[in-house]
Amino acid sequence: MTFDGRIALVTGGSRGIGRATARLLAARGAAVAVNYRADEEAAKSVVAEIAEAGGTAIAIGADVSDPSQAHSLVARTVAELGGLHILVNNAGIARDGLIYDMEPADWLAVMQVNFGGVFNSTKAVLDQFMSQRDGVIVNVSSVMAERGWIGQSNYSASKGAINAFTYCSAVELARFGIRVNAVLPGFSPTDLIGGLLEVGGGKKLERQIPLRALAEVEQIAEAIAFLAGPGSAYMTGEVMRVDGGFGAQLGTGRMS
Repeated sequence: MTFDGRIALVTGGSRGIGRATARLLAARGAAVAVNYRADEEAAKSVVAEIAEAGGTAIAIGADVSDPSQAHSLVARTVAELGGLHILVNNAGIARDGLIYDMEPADWLAVMQVNFGGVFNSTKAVLDQFMSQRDGVIVNVSSVMAERGWIGQSNYSASKGAINAFTYCSAVELARFGIRVNAVLPGFSPTDLIGGLLEVGGGKKLERQIPLRALAEVEQIAEAIAFLAGPGSAYMTGEVMRVDGGFGAQLGTGRMS
């Protein structure tokens, strides 16, 4: 599977799953815009890695929770790379806490970035995608969208909103040749689950996963690349778990 001649925008592309996705798409031939909100140095390091490997990439700063910045991000991508065919909505934050203790600002910020970023960036690419009748959107959701976890109510709600939006936008945009799917990562060693990994080095968490291992960010990136590429040409409105079997089980399935 190659992405020769394709141009991709990865939001939150400076770290974690976004970084792995940007590198993979570039390695397979895509020109990639690496979006970042605050860490310009990290984004530029991704661009440097891609360039060193012979690929094409640029770094663009923008806060996708702001509609005007999301539109500017897309406009710059099109202007500087010569077009746009793939949008990976990956930017996200977490502000974990019990519902009883959670401040309004904590759930609002998570919704504005996680779901708001998806909505804003999707809306921003539509003129380009609709006019060329060609576009692929991959939303990075989470298994938390489908299951409960203590302290994750705001994060889970934001990811559940992404799933619902994926279904609706896939149906609405299909007539324009635009596909919309979502990847639901399980537990992967990124900044967003850093607190969980502090307990026993993540071993307790791994024991709850049927495959008994955390996902590598590169494994999540492979799933994103599949949904962004020609191999999934007849798939739209799909939410695909990549979680080592975590979401398939009732409880942990073990008594000890």
